[in-house]
Amino acid sequence: MPESVPDVCVVTHPLSSAGENATRSLLDILGALTAVSLVTADLPDDSEIWARHEVVELTDRGAGDSLPVAAGRFLVNQLRMCRELARRDESVVLFFGATAYLLPVLLARLRGKTVLIEPRGDVPLTLRLHWEQRVPSPVARLLAGGLRALERLDYAIADGVVTYTPSMARELGLDPDSSRVYPNGARYVRTDEFRPLTPFAEREQRVGFLGRLDEEKGVRELARVAQRLPDDVTFSFIGDGDLRGWLEAELAEEIAAGRVELRGWVDHEDVPAELSRLRLLVMPSQPTEGLPTTILEALACGTPVYATPVSGVPDVVREQETGFLMDSRDPADIAAGIEGILARADLADRSFRGRSLIEDEYSLDAAVERYRYILTDAVGR
Repeated sequence: MPESVPDVCVVTHPLSSAGENATRSLLDILGALTAVSLVTADLPDDSEIWARHEVVELTDRGAGDSLPVAAGRFLVNQLRMCRELARRDESVVLFFGATAYLLPVLLARLRGKTVLIEPRGDVPLTLRLHWEQRVPSPVARLLAGGLRALERLDYAIADGVVTYTPSMARELGLDPDSSRVYPNGARYVRTDEFRPLTPFAEREQRVGFLGRLDEEKGVRELARVAQRLPDDVTFSFIGDGDLRGWLEAELAEEIAAGRVELRGWVDHEDVPAELSRLRLLVMPSQPTEGLPTTILEALACGTPVYATPVSGVPDVVREQETGFLMDSRDPADIAAGIEGILARADLADRSFRGRSLIEDEYSLDAAVERYRYILTDAVGR
């Protein structure tokens, strides 16, 4: 008989659309094992989570646009979390992405609950990059350093820390071999939905990027890449964001010639079709994300990935197996890399291997077994 799995309360900070997708994935995994609830803020009204799980929404406000407002809401949301956790019965509290919420972490520990923290990426670095666009760099670094200290304190207080992959653990300064670190908590992909809808051999010479069109994602560098590619290669930007207007102006000539296309926002159910049009997904991300969902979904669609070797990416984008790792973020180097990859005779084999990896290691069944071990081991300590 398998060990019984304790009930889990998942706690998150205010959710963006990307955060909502990752949270839904985690809840699906946990929901296959035990009763699970979500304590969150600003959950989109159209989220599937409302109908599938118990949800406690602390507030419908986001983090705020100004630093004083964000700081105030950060503190108030912690107090609201404490009030909610004090009356909940679940024996495990999993802080998902909410890595710097010291007050509710302390409360949960004092009430005898098993506390797990699962970072979604490098939150202090993400916020520092965002703040540096609005305040002097020393101020942004000081604020990010304070959040980093809170995060490290929470890691020390918690019963365990879950990361997506061992490389992500090391990127965050954690030892993947520590008994308190669970380094294989990667999400799953809905392999029935995310599959190769267009056979790889039938795909045109089209490469692309899928995600938010903003500074953090390297979109400006990708615009330079698109301008350097041969005329027979189309670069597709799939998504929306602050840099959409800049791209339209910067790449007007390439768009008119059909060498660049801006696909705009795509509903999640349409993402498999977009990924299945590409021969290569290009992701020059900074080390702010733990493991971009888009990379897993691309591999599930049989689309090889060319990405920077940050955080958990090298554990999935495996050289000589499922994809290619960038040695440089310089646009000229990336463009040359793309040309070399598209010329490879074994690219279809990479497509097959990527799909096989997702089926073997990132299916729902595989993820459920990983979390069965994590939960029972953490509670049994």
